[in-house]
Amino acid sequence: MKKNRKLTGGSFRNAFREIMWPRRKLISLGLILILLNRLSGLVLPASSKYLIDQVLGQSDFNLLVKLLILLAISIAIQAGSNFLLTLLLSVEAQHLIAHLRAQVQKHVLTLPVRTFDDTKTGILVSRIMDDVEGVRNLVGTGLVQLIGGVITAIVAFGFLIQINLTMTVLAMFPLVLFALISIKAFQKLRPAFRERGKIRAEVTGRLTESLGGIRIIKGFHALEKEGEIFEDGVLRVFENVKTTLTTSSAVSSLGTFLAGLASVMIMGYGGRLILLDSLTLGELFSFTLFLGFLIVPIAQMANIGTQMTEAFAGLDRTADLLSWPSEDDDKNRTITMPLIEGRVSFEDVTFSYEKDQSVLRDITFQAEPGTVIALVGSSGSGKSTLASLAASFLTPDSGRILIDGQDLASIRLSTYRTQLGLVLQDDFLFEGTIRENLLFAKPNASEAAVLLAADQAHVTDFTKDFPNGLDTLIGERGVKLSGGQRQRVTIARAILSNPRILLLDEATSSLDTESEYLIQQSLSHLLQNRTTFVIAHRLSTIQRADLILVIENGEIVERGNHEDLINRKGRYHELYTIQARI
Repeated sequence: MKKNRKLTGGSFRNAFREIMWPRRKLISLGLILILLNRLSGLVLPASSKYLIDQVLGQSDFNLLVKLLILLAISIAIQAGSNFLLTLLLSVEAQHLIAHLRAQVQKHVLTLPVRTFDDTKTGILVSRIMDDVEGVRNLVGTGLVQLIGGVITAIVAFGFLIQINLTMTVLAMFPLVLFALISIKAFQKLRPAFRERGKIRAEVTGRLTESLGGIRIIKGFHALEKEGEIFEDGVLRVFENVKTTLTTSSAVSSLGTFLAGLASVMIMGYGGRLILLDSLTLGELFSFTLFLGFLIVPIAQMANIGTQMTEAFAGLDRTADLLSWPSEDDDKNRTITMPLIEGRVSFEDVTFSYEKDQSVLRDITFQAEPGTVIALVGSSGSGKSTLASLAASFLTPDSGRILIDGQDLASIRLSTYRTQLGLVLQDDFLFEGTIRENLLFAKPNASEAAVLLAADQAHVTDFTKDFPNGLDTLIGERGVKLSGGQRQRVTIARAILSNPRILLLDEATSSLDTESEYLIQQSLSHLLQNRTTFVIAHRLSTIQRADLILVIENGEIVERGNHEDLINRKGRYHELYTIQARI
């Protein structure tokens, strides 16, 4: 696959430099084929003069044979060059689309987690898949039509001048007028195409969201409401398409009218010249055919211009997405982290999702290597946010987070996250098999390591009843597994990754009492020799933590071990007592 520099803009200059120039050899070959194709197509109008004036006018049979042979050769050249053009440029255009999609997807994956919190998944999917689609016109069909049309028009124009200069000048007036109007129209269409891409992304985002939440939609009988929302979105797309179609159709119709006007003018003036014996019938017929070869590419400019305008609008949106700063763009991240000991320190950390609405305020604590830090508090108190800060999914507004004494803001994330393990609230699993989901954490893990992790998390307790065991397909997001089974698979995945820092966010919230007991046994092995942050509403899972942080309204209101906090009879005692009653 050809390597492209990162796309930086949708202008012709940038498109030429970053898309067309790296493919200059292929495009040059394509241009040669286009030249052969269009020149061979001009053999017919060029031969018509001789056919009428000499073959028919003078009964020259030998010339007829030569003309037929020449026409047969030109047709063969046209057919062969058409096939090669499709094979070379159209296929390469699809190759380019695949490359750009991969480039954009790789960049999107490097964007900060905050970006995904603020942007619908479907919008990003649409921008990855749809925005680059029009670029095929820069290398494929659009390029062939544009360059081929220019070549045809130039050569035809030369023949027209040779036949009769006055008729040529007369015919050019309406054609030049059409060209000027077309340029102005397509300048106005480009923003409309950009807006269409934006609307389609929003509609795709809502559709993706509704399909993902189909159980909620059906459960609350909200089918009609969702249908109305989607219909409203596609109607917005329709209105945009209608506007652009109206403009492009108007340009196309104007082109047809002006081209017809030019033909009528030539027929009238040319007929007069024939009557005055200043022009032969063969010359008029040949002129009319060449005029058609000049008019058709100009008339096609409405379609070609629409394609090119759409392509550049898509490149504008793609370049905009590629300009979004990634996590790796932070020049302060210069430290390559060796094997982590696991000392995690928060120093006066404050964070807010919205300006002036702090979620965490002045958080200060230190987790020693190999210890378990439990985060407890009511829902919305900031526990998950604190864990996200520790994973560098979020960046503090103020204060510092230190890993083994190094500021997390200066550490290369690739060297940090390879030593990080996660078990998140949503039990996210990928479509595929249980084994594939386990190996996601460590693709090169041995079979023995996979089986050990599955056994420690008690995954094998239920897979032994499946005909395919660990190779059982689990559906999208693991929908074919129960909540407890999904939780155990995610824990097994974390065990297999063998992280130095482990984040367990609501790690046992989806388990029944029996499953929770089994998980507690496996976690006792997992938590050894690594720093672990545990977030759970079930206080029984954190009783043996080395340090418990009680968080309320974004602040640490209590800290200590289970026994100390119970004896203080404060907020932790209150939470523990409430759950004990339950």
